[in-house]
Amino acid sequence: MTVTPALPDCPALADGPALADGPALADSDVDELVAAARGAMTHAHAPYSRFAVGAAVRLTDGTVVTGSNFENASYGLSLCAETVALASVNALGRLRDVAAIALCGGAMDAPDGTGIVTPCGRCRQVMNEAEQMAGRTLAIYCAAPVGAAIEHHRVADLLPHAFGPANLGIAPVKDD
Repeated sequence: MTVTPALPDCPALADGPALADGPALADSDVDELVAAARGAMTHAHAPYSRFAVGAAVRLTDGTVVTGSNFENASYGLSLCAETVALASVNALGRLRDVAAIALCGGAMDAPDGTGIVTPCGRCRQVMNEAEQMAGRTLAIYCAAPVGAAIEHHRVADLLPHAFGPANLGIAPVKDD
């Protein structure tokens, strides 16, 4: 495994909430999380794009919850893997326990992979909301369907100047 930061650190925004650093993951935990995301890719319902994406969310107690993309003939109704996984975590009442997210994706007809993918803009916004609910900086690991290269990001790197609860004049509400 080779984990590299892909983007330079972004300074914290003065108007955003201060977040504690999330728990550091051991290399073996990162490998496990990426493997779970790769496994979730096999469950993708992607008959239109033929691009399968899998995501895995690690909770603070080590529990891993996965999701895969779920496309719809009415394209706007399609769900991304990261959103499916985070919604599943929320359905468990565990959004405050999110510690890290891994994702990978690639063309279904390219089994050797198509390179590292990163979250789309919508998923970056959903991850920002999850980060605010968790009250900690989330580690985001992006990988290709095969290979050892893994990029490590933070939500602030992927979505600088994010829109969140503070923009609406409310504090994040953690589920209890």
